[in-house]
Amino acid sequence: MGFTVKELKWNRALLSCFGIQHENPIVLFCDSQAALHIAANPVFHERTKHLERDCHFVRNEIVAGVLATAKVHTSEQLADVLTKALSVSQLSWAFSIYMRQLEGEYWAVSCK
Repeated sequence: MGFTVKELKWNRALLSCFGIQHENPIVLFCDSQAALHIAANPVFHERTKHLERDCHFVRNEIVAGVLATAKVHTSEQLADVLTKALSVSQLSWAFSIYMRQLEGEYWAVSCK
């Protein structure tokens, strides 16, 4: 979770370089109830000692209002498309989400 928070903060900084400001907390969706409890709970136990540094970092970002965590059901976790073998129905659901045509304004970017 700590690495993901670092990536999210980097993406926010990159967007601000392009003049796109995002003042609301970044929402980190997680399907692990245990990880959410560890991130929110300031008390450490023997079993979480090896996670202490990452937990402090994530918790500080939550307290500072930079990050918010939210529970997402395992069946709705979009990251699983890239990390797990999925059934045909799960894969077609994920493709319907990922392959959806975006609506609204967009910028055409060419790389030369």
